[in-house]
Amino acid sequence: VCHEGDPADSLHLVADGHFAVRVSLPSGDAAMVNHLGPGDCFGELALLRPDGRRTATVTALESARTLVVTESAFRRLCERHPEVHRSLTVLLADRVDNLSHDVLELLYVGLDRRVYRRLDRLARSYGAGAGPGTGPVVVPLTQAQLAELTGGTRPSVNQALQRLVKESVITLGRGRVEVLDPAALTRHCRY
Repeated sequence: VCHEGDPADSLHLVADGHFAVRVSLPSGDAAMVNHLGPGDCFGELALLRPDGRRTATVTALESARTLVVTESAFRRLCERHPEVHRSLTVLLADRVDNLSHDVLELLYVGLDRRVYRRLDRLARSYGAGAGPGTGPVVVPLTQAQLAELTGGTRPSVNQALQRLVKESVITLGRGRVEVLDPAALTRHCRY
């Protein structure tokens, strides 16, 4: 959808599908730092920055659709309705809070539990609207992508996932994790 460093000209509201948000270092190292689904948005930070550049690369993980608010429409909207700016401020404050929480988890929570928690959030996102008890939820991410999201390596994430497989909480397939027992997964998270 957009590349880190590109000029920004719009805000995107996720209508359908899921997106990966990746950031990189000057060395070329990159990682997926967020996963977005319906109801989320991206691009707002670039519209507020003085340099007007995208701060991350956003890629669709499947067939997806966004609603676009152009920069000029966004500016007009903010001028006519100052509460939009306040809402955006709250959104950005929530993002900072979530990122701070993620950093704390990286520092103080073991990898297994980080994997379980991220998988739990992903299962909730992919299963949204299905309702509780409606059956398994497929999370179409690879183990390498889960490793990026949790700060682990693919082999160590596989070991954590295998523990859930042994308990029949999940099954693993090529490029996907199927959550068979969402309630058991949530119990493993120990929030």
